[in-house]
Amino acid sequence: MNELHGSIPSSIFKLVNHRYLVLSSNNFSGVLETSNFGKLRNLTSLDLSNNMLSLITSANSNSILPSIVNLDLSNNNISGVWSWNMGKDTLRYLNLSYNIISGFETLPWKNIGILDLHSNLLQGPLPTPPNTAFFFSVSHNKLSGEISSLICKVSSMGILDLSNNNLSGMLPHCLGNFSKDLSVLNLRRNRFHGIIPQTFLKGNAIRNLDFNDNKLEGPVPRSLIICRKLKVLDLGNNVINDTFPHWLGTLPKLQVLVLRSNSFHGHIGRSKIKSPFMSLRIIDLAHNDFEGDLPEMYLRSLKATMNVDECNMTRKYMGDSYYQDSVMVTIKGLEIEFVKILDTFTTIDLSSNTFQGEIPKSIGNLNSLRGLNLSHNNLVGHIPPSFKNLKLLESLDLSSNKLIGRIPQELTSLTFLEVLNLSQNNLTGFIPRGNQFETFGNDSYNENLGLCGFPLSKKCTTDETLKPSKEMDAEFESGFDWKITLMGYGCGLIIGLSLGCLIFLTGKPKWLTTMVEENIHKKITRSKRSTCRRGARRK
Repeated sequence: MNELHGSIPSSIFKLVNHRYLVLSSNNFSGVLETSNFGKLRNLTSLDLSNNMLSLITSANSNSILPSIVNLDLSNNNISGVWSWNMGKDTLRYLNLSYNIISGFETLPWKNIGILDLHSNLLQGPLPTPPNTAFFFSVSHNKLSGEISSLICKVSSMGILDLSNNNLSGMLPHCLGNFSKDLSVLNLRRNRFHGIIPQTFLKGNAIRNLDFNDNKLEGPVPRSLIICRKLKVLDLGNNVINDTFPHWLGTLPKLQVLVLRSNSFHGHIGRSKIKSPFMSLRIIDLAHNDFEGDLPEMYLRSLKATMNVDECNMTRKYMGDSYYQDSVMVTIKGLEIEFVKILDTFTTIDLSSNTFQGEIPKSIGNLNSLRGLNLSHNNLVGHIPPSFKNLKLLESLDLSSNKLIGRIPQELTSLTFLEVLNLSQNNLTGFIPRGNQFETFGNDSYNENLGLCGFPLSKKCTTDETLKPSKEMDAEFESGFDWKITLMGYGCGLIIGLSLGCLIFLTGKPKWLTTMVEENIHKKITRSKRSTCRRGARRK
């Protein structure tokens, strides 16, 4: 990035022997006249991405850049119908994402492997990618109509992203088994209906299946059990009618499971599998009809949310060099898109079901958890003091249940806690003071008539202030060692996520989205460093 501006200098077109030309991430603007590039007969790679260039196309430009293999014009101002057909026999990589292209005269490239057209204004039916395509993304466009079964002839396909369009109809039955190399199938935010493909190839490479926000129905396909490399399964916001797919617990690499806002029902119960869902760290079962007790056996098995040694881990995201996995996470009613999933991020959302019984104390063992939402159920009993062990917790929502008793004083040790919602319960006694509890407002405690003390206007009587709870008595009798920890987390993850939500909803530029994400991850890194320092001091 050199911050060059204005038109591309004419001297560039004198570099007739150059094979590689990178002018990305500058402020070049104006019209890019394709005929000028005819002088660069030996050019194989051209990168003009992240500028402000528009384009004059020509029907007679087929011979321009006869040796071109890689072309990146992403993040520019290229508009209209694309007709620059250079490199039709040689081009392997073409990235036109983040422009305002409305269509193509043809897709003439015979041997292309990577074709990235996402975030444009493409309209009309879904174009069929060349048979040689490995990566094909047309997400965030305005495409409509059905998926043609011709797409299943692209047997080399590895990543297929059709998300965020107006595509409709039923999914072709072949869509799950047309390529042995298929690792990502993303159909999020369309209008597909009918059942999910029922057949998947044995020994398949599928890593990410995202069907969120469609009108898909029927049960979860049992054939998913052969997808042994599956890491992300997102079936949220459909009309799927099924019981809990406990058999998914055998998938050894499954890390993200989203079933929210469907018609799942019944008791989750116990599993016959000895240690189910051991790799699972993002679980969202919210807004269904699950009932009975919370699934303590499954919660006990979530090893990926326990004792994560962040001190000795480098920051890493789910996915690969071609495609990074994403997921929608709902926190305090806000739907936020993580366009990158940090491999240490953990959250559990079981809200808006009809779970009953007490909150299992064993949840306190999930000490790497960052978000926990059990709201809008029929849970009873006390808030477990064992929650004090959730040292990395940043969001806790237990609202709209039937919880009783005092708020455990032990929760004040959760110094990363940014959002707390205990409203609409039957909690009593004084509200704990100290650390993060000094920052929570009235909304955290609304409609608990028996609560008193800061920040509420209701003052506590002497008896309410001094009388210890049974849980506190038990802690003192067992020799509880009160430790005062410093607040090491200023403007936390949830605030960053809220900004991320605004960006997602208003469609701000990619660079701003990236900046917010980096801000979020920096905060996670700071929390990691703070935790590591405390661990070092204890040693």
